[in-house]
Amino acid sequence: MVALTLFTPYLAMHVPDGFLSLPVSLVTWVISIGLIAVSLNKVQARYKEKTVPLMGVCAAFIFAAQMINFPIPGGTSGHLLGGTLAGVLLGPWAGSLVMTVVFIVQGFLFQDGGLTVLGANIFNMGLIGTFGGYYLYRIIRKALGLSNWRSMAIAVAVSAWTSVVVASLVCAIELALSGTVPLSVVITAMVGWHIIIGIGEAIITVLAVSYIWRTRPDLIYEPPRKKSSLTDPSYGIH
Repeated sequence: MVALTLFTPYLAMHVPDGFLSLPVSLVTWVISIGLIAVSLNKVQARYKEKTVPLMGVCAAFIFAAQMINFPIPGGTSGHLLGGTLAGVLLGPWAGSLVMTVVFIVQGFLFQDGGLTVLGANIFNMGLIGTFGGYYLYRIIRKALGLSNWRSMAIAVAVSAWTSVVVASLVCAIELALSGTVPLSVVITAMVGWHIIIGIGEAIITVLAVSYIWRTRPDLIYEPPRKKSSLTDPSYGIH
């Protein structure tokens, strides 16, 4: 427990100011700004007007959901990141913008993560989850079958869990490269706990997508095609 207490500040995915070196922080800023700029262009060129209010609703939901913490062993806790959820509902481009807005609001209004390392927090928790989570979800869903809910649910769960673990690994590497904490220590601490936190992320994401699929499947970006009605006993298992 002493070791856990010592390294608790490094377990959080929201990196505070002063934890990353200038070169690491600058690299994450450049990557984040570049992807955000591309996302803005893609959204303006591809998305319809009805997507804008949906983006607002999705941002509000993810922001509120992130405020709810669930306990994990060892006296710490986790919460939804939401990158994969945003990607599945809105696609990677609009989803990345939603996550960017969420972390900007958190950083400026709630001091949840440092402002000088906001680029790193957006990259780690938003862009990795949205782009990485979405495209992994697409690969798994295509391999299992594009037109049924079961393949979609599996794809969502695996992608949501993986996005959290990968984001924690990247964050650990950034902290190690910055000389904040040794790589072997921070990887064990960060990835070890986020393997468990990722389970919560997967469950919440699947539940959210399942509810929307059953009530408003038209709101999902490239949803699976329904083959039976909601009242059909075989719904969801065909």
